[in-house]
Amino acid sequence: MSRRTWAGLAAATVLAAVPATADAASSCPAAACTEGQLADGTPYAFAKPARWNGAVLVDLDFAAGGLTSPLTASLVDRGYAVGGTTRTVSSWNIARAIDNQAEALGKFEAAFGPARYAIAEGRSMGGMVAAGVAQVYPGRFAAAIPMCGGLGGAVGQWNQKLDTVFTLKTLLFRDSALPVTGMPADVPGTQQQWLSAMASAQGTAAGKARIALAAAIGQLPGWGLAPDGSPTPVPAARDTDGVERGMYLALAGGPLPYLGQAVSSRRTIEQLAGGNPSWNTGVDYTRQFALAAPEQRDAVRRLYARAGLDLQADFAGLAAAPRVAADPAAVAYLRRGIVFTGELRIPVLTVNGTGDQISTVAQQSSYESLARRTGTASLLRQTYVQTAGHCTYTTGEQQAAIDRMLTRLRTGHWPDTSPRTMNALSAAADGTPGRYLGYVPPRFNRSYP
Repeated sequence: MSRRTWAGLAAATVLAAVPATADAASSCPAAACTEGQLADGTPYAFAKPARWNGAVLVDLDFAAGGLTSPLTASLVDRGYAVGGTTRTVSSWNIARAIDNQAEALGKFEAAFGPARYAIAEGRSMGGMVAAGVAQVYPGRFAAAIPMCGGLGGAVGQWNQKLDTVFTLKTLLFRDSALPVTGMPADVPGTQQQWLSAMASAQGTAAGKARIALAAAIGQLPGWGLAPDGSPTPVPAARDTDGVERGMYLALAGGPLPYLGQAVSSRRTIEQLAGGNPSWNTGVDYTRQFALAAPEQRDAVRRLYARAGLDLQADFAGLAAAPRVAADPAAVAYLRRGIVFTGELRIPVLTVNGTGDQISTVAQQSSYESLARRTGTASLLRQTYVQTAGHCTYTTGEQQAAIDRMLTRLRTGHWPDTSPRTMNALSAAADGTPGRYLGYVPPRFNRSYP
């Protein structure tokens, strides 16, 4: 993909290193702030402390409220400059979002001077973009910290979401008008239709069994957030009802249900890409199920027995159901965004929640396997936090990861990133016990290419 020349960016007009408005001045958490717009109209903002440690963090979503976040206050207090953009213009144009992070860094350096360490970081799509920056701009950025990012890549991630929704539709709602692709313009109405149908299915033994099967095929977590947004307890591996309840909550519960995002973001992607970028032609769902977490496979089998259903008959039904083909031009659109190659040239430290229903934790294994395949795994460290919901980290947990990366850049060697150390750093940062843990994610079942 083409990249703008940095000579042009350096010559671009930059706002002075002061807030543009009185409101910005009142929210600037540092000695100086700068804000403005990139060439495509994307807002950017940065805050730089008086005692700067030479590191600047560039985040996809910073300009959408980052100046007043507790994490920004913590980072600035420790000497970091922080800033970035918004996704309001780029949306699911991942290539543009990646370019925008590099352009925003140019704005910061034109205002404040060269950074010693430029670090791409972010959460959710921002995590995917940070990993993309590491791959595309290793000469401009020193490191990346993708948090809760879809590191299976956009094509693989949305193929897996198709698998989940296709399974639900085929086994539970075959005769309904619920869409799997081709999302209509009435996104809120479509989301509510899906969530209402799921609530009805959850009330029956057969519905619970098939909900669990779809979630296992999609490698969703077996625990989630309650309707009020509070975390539920992590169920024991043999707690069939607890695991199924967690899978249902991941799909349809909490403030950001998987199915809600599967409708809204797919609608956006289909509009930008000009068609459907996902397919399940040739996919063996029996094999997909075999890659699910063991406690989920066990729960599905027990639930099927309890409901008097034949699991193999449902696999046969999935195999016989008409499959979804992708529009080649739409696939090409997502490919142009970013396809992770694993060819790391700068250090990357990932953070992912074990109970994340949007950026499912299995995707982390895809990113790691690519780095091993290319012989660059020494530049990668992956950490895991035992938390339910999407990007539900404490300030301290995020601060710990950022501080570990700065130590890596200063010394040239990876410091200790074990759960014990990360949790101690997290508690020291904000007084809240950290929840890092040792964890090995399942193998991602929709790696692409």
